[in-house]
Amino acid sequence: MSDLKHYSLPLKGLKDGMHEFDFEVDSHFFQDFEASPIREGEFSVQLYFDKRPDLIVLTFQLEGTFQATCDRCLNEVMLPIRDSHQLMVKYSEQQTEEAEVVYIPRGSTELNVAKFIYEYICLSMPIVKTCDSPGESPACDSKMLQYLGSEETDSEEAEDQDEGNPIWDALKNFKKN
Repeated sequence: MSDLKHYSLPLKGLKDGMHEFDFEVDSHFFQDFEASPIREGEFSVQLYFDKRPDLIVLTFQLEGTFQATCDRCLNEVMLPIRDSHQLMVKYSEQQTEEAEVVYIPRGSTELNVAKFIYEYICLSMPIVKTCDSPGESPACDSKMLQYLGSEETDSEEAEDQDEGNPIWDALKNFKKN
């Protein structure tokens, strides 16, 4: 977590109003998080920091690419992410978190946003990762697709053989009577 120290934002001495912070996230960032689904990636994060007397509103603008394995052909592919998330930080006696609200003790001097950046990048990942996703990605591996295509052909042939089953023919005739 020591490598993530520069993701700390000052709270004391920062005037009320809108502030902007820019962060660059690379592969080293994701290594600090255990069992991260992202191994390789580069992102730029713009953080709009709206400080008010009773709360802070953080707006994260994420844009970048990450390396994933295609769900269809197992090729490595770089997929783009562009997303926006908002988080409210409120002052409280206890330091707790909810879905979109984080409570910090009054008098805190800094707020580390590395965990939030990581979570928002992971939440922005597409569920289905394929080569034909938007972005500069190679086409699916043709050998793998041929292998998958032959499997589908074999299952269709098996279904065609089942259609010639006399039990089903008898039931079809029963409907006509």
